[in-house]
Amino acid sequence: MKKIVVISTSLRPGSNSNALAEQFAQGAKDAGHEVELIPLRGKEIKFCIGCLSCQKTGACVFKDDVPAIMESVLNADVVCWATPIYYYEMSGQMKTLIDRLNPMYPKDYKFRDIYLLTTAAEDEEYTSKRTESGLQGWIDCFEKATLKAHLFCGGVNDPKEIDGNSRLKDAFELGKNV
Repeated sequence: MKKIVVISTSLRPGSNSNALAEQFAQGAKDAGHEVELIPLRGKEIKFCIGCLSCQKTGACVFKDDVPAIMESVLNADVVCWATPIYYYEMSGQMKTLIDRLNPMYPKDYKFRDIYLLTTAAEDEEYTSKRTESGLQGWIDCFEKATLKAHLFCGGVNDPKEIDGNSRLKDAFELGKNV
């Protein structure tokens, strides 16, 4: 049994990326894993100010929801990110959280596997390739971890449409096979 943290970064209620995150989490639960789903919607996540205090103290100077999220990520065996794609990149709130996770990089985090679930309005092959290429840099920051799978769900503009989309089943299967 693995401890899996799924972070849904969309701030929109009923979003497509959140639907993928939920299916991934359900698949992992059904496979017997311990799963924590963390939606960023409603969380207080302040912007990093680049003071670098965290590199000396191991903790950020801000007191918001990030320390609890970081503790979950540090102790996870697997981390799954779900994000809408804006201009071939992750959502701003995902980037802000990653910036704020800076204190954990020198620590001995457990996870070695990263899964990435993305949704975009465009359903072109180049959208998926450009997105994965654009996100590879931040994935490389986690030196001890590798990207196990990138599931791209394109062409879905309405959360109701995703119910008939095979990508929900794909997300569920990814979670089952972590």
